[in-house]
Amino acid sequence: MKQNNTTLHFLGLDIGSSSIKLTVLNGETGKQVHTLQVPATEFTISSPKPGWAEQEPEWWWQAVCQGIQQLLHINPALKTSIKAIGIAYQMHGLVAVDHEQQPVRPAIIWCDSRAINTGDQAAQALSVPWCLANLLNTPGNFTAAKLKWVADNEPDVFARIAKVMLPGDYIAMKLSGEINTTASGLSEATLWNFQQNRIATELLDHFHIDTGLIPDLVPGRGVAGELSTQAARQTGLCAGTKIAYRSGDQPNNAFSLNVLEAGEVAATAGTSGVIYAVTNQLTADPEQRINSFLHGDFSPDDPSIRIGLLACINGAGRTNSWLRNLFCTLAPDLSYDQLNIIARQAPPGCDKLDIYPFGNGAERIFNNALIGGHIHGLDFNHHKLSHIARGVQEGIAFAMTSALNLLKEVGAECDVMRVGAANMFLSELFTEALVNTTGVSVQIFNTDGAEGAARGAAWGSSYYKNRAETFQNLQVLKTIEPDKNLSEIYTQKFSSWKVGLNQLLQNLPKQTQ
Repeated sequence: MKQNNTTLHFLGLDIGSSSIKLTVLNGETGKQVHTLQVPATEFTISSPKPGWAEQEPEWWWQAVCQGIQQLLHINPALKTSIKAIGIAYQMHGLVAVDHEQQPVRPAIIWCDSRAINTGDQAAQALSVPWCLANLLNTPGNFTAAKLKWVADNEPDVFARIAKVMLPGDYIAMKLSGEINTTASGLSEATLWNFQQNRIATELLDHFHIDTGLIPDLVPGRGVAGELSTQAARQTGLCAGTKIAYRSGDQPNNAFSLNVLEAGEVAATAGTSGVIYAVTNQLTADPEQRINSFLHGDFSPDDPSIRIGLLACINGAGRTNSWLRNLFCTLAPDLSYDQLNIIARQAPPGCDKLDIYPFGNGAERIFNNALIGGHIHGLDFNHHKLSHIARGVQEGIAFAMTSALNLLKEVGAECDVMRVGAANMFLSELFTEALVNTTGVSVQIFNTDGAEGAARGAAWGSSYYKNRAETFQNLQVLKTIEPDKNLSEIYTQKFSSWKVGLNQLLQNLPKQTQ
């Protein structure tokens, strides 16, 4: 597909709390042509008090500008050939700006926990059943509760707020000069009433927050603005370039893997591990161990609602990186590939060694229990480094199996998981353990969130006309199927691992549960 004999390109931006990833997609081939990550060192997360996590939104914007300028330096023709921009972003953050579109305070990002009590009090006041029926979640520590925390604790700051946004909305504002948001974004903020397909004014009224602080709605997939003259000067792109896609990082990861309809499942295993299943039912977990958000380009006029069910394990790849850092005290140049080779020296099941990878904070799927990381069954006369290395990967696979089983409990279906070729899924051992414990095949794709955002921009700007065109060149690199012999080993091991987990949960001090 060309216009005036010029191949058109699409830019995907993935706004993370560590860095910004940019990918350019060739519209004609559907292939990635450029990708880079900025800044060279990770963004700082400020924590003025324990449990707080803040970043300056301007850092994200400066990194976007720097990254685009680097892309144009590599390929100057992109200035005119990039037709549309897509944005994926870290979920649940709060960005508040004044009437001059300037942030009134640092962004309160996804991992900040200051508003937990605020959200819990709102759930009790509105009633948990009402919240689950209408918000599909309790307010918890999501964006709406963070906004109320600002109102209660920083009244002078709150008085200056003109609009509140999610991180992706902020980047869209910087690109276009216009402030807007999406229904999917409001759902992750617990500001969407699913029963009536509108802003959750009930929660805002309970918080005594003016609905006028919420931006106008635009489609998540579709043209929602154009690059302003000022942003064109800052980035080097052409004014008028379309902004045609916006999504939180986990729904966008699913989109990048062509997971769009009920029964389709995506997974990631980076610092945390996530299983994300799509359903067409208004599903909420009565025990609030999973979250439910609008998935895709929802419109109040679209009768075919899609919900993304998200189950998260905090201590996934973080456990493996912790182990590697320990190894690196003896072997500073140890790579993850070498660590995988060491792990392969131990047999499946690790000779009764059990590792519980829960040392990265409270685990929501276990009712926010602070379980901690544990090693059980260590035999000094038998177990070696290889057993620990393998046990970590098996423990992560077992934890993610627990997440998948929970999704099935609330009605999700799963015959195959689609994943990107990244992080823990680069380990054949980990993937093998997950497949044979869950009994579910895994398809590995060579894609990521920034490429998904670029595809979304191509579809949202009508360059691609439908789902088939958008993903026609997305190819499976590898499919891993369950193996009967390994499945028997891992099923038995998972059963014993769960016994140990239940003992840990039962023995936790009450204040940590």
